[in-house]
Amino acid sequence: MKIGIVGGTGDIGEGMAMRLSPVYDVVVGSREKDKADASCDASTNLLKQRGQECSLSGQGNQSCVDEADVVILAIPYRNLVSTLETVTGFEGKIVICPVNPMEKRDYFTFVPPAEGSAALLAKRLLPADVRVCSAFNTIAANKWRALDEELDYSVPVTGDDGAAKREVMNIVNSVSKLQAFDAGPLAASSMVEALTPLLLNIARYNKMRDVGIQFR
Repeated sequence: MKIGIVGGTGDIGEGMAMRLSPVYDVVVGSREKDKADASCDASTNLLKQRGQECSLSGQGNQSCVDEADVVILAIPYRNLVSTLETVTGFEGKIVICPVNPMEKRDYFTFVPPAEGSAALLAKRLLPADVRVCSAFNTIAANKWRALDEELDYSVPVTGDDGAAKREVMNIVNSVSKLQAFDAGPLAASSMVEALTPLLLNIARYNKMRDVGIQFR
């Protein structure tokens, strides 16, 4: 399986690429291919120093989508619409949306679009045969990049296509100690996305860092 990460040179995307590439063929996408190549070279060298083999290649966002079987949208919410309006070729693919629509005001707050969630917005913008799932919403960027640390978190996964959801849950379970949980249909993605501003508020007001969730 080939996983494409649109926005793969950002903090979250680059960390995802390093965590996933020892298991899957990963294509890192960026608006600038040179930037994607540089990120892949740096990540490959780092993983080799740690004794890990990996499969990483850099592309522009369009080529990243064209080559991938599964696409992760590792982009800020503010870029979601512009990205999906300019990148094509998603037909028939699984798309994972870890995007959280939120703002930092006096505290972090959930600011969903009219559709109710970023994942539902993505579904509206993408071709009808794209199987959208939400996953990875509650894992802090710093944790993705902290390769010496195990990711011992629960990951809620939502989606309307059962086979696609199972595939996404398998991907989740392949990373460190992450454990995927079926959180229902894509309509429930708003509840998952709202957890991230909650976790940030808990971290802020309790002087904690990179708070995650576990279901026991």
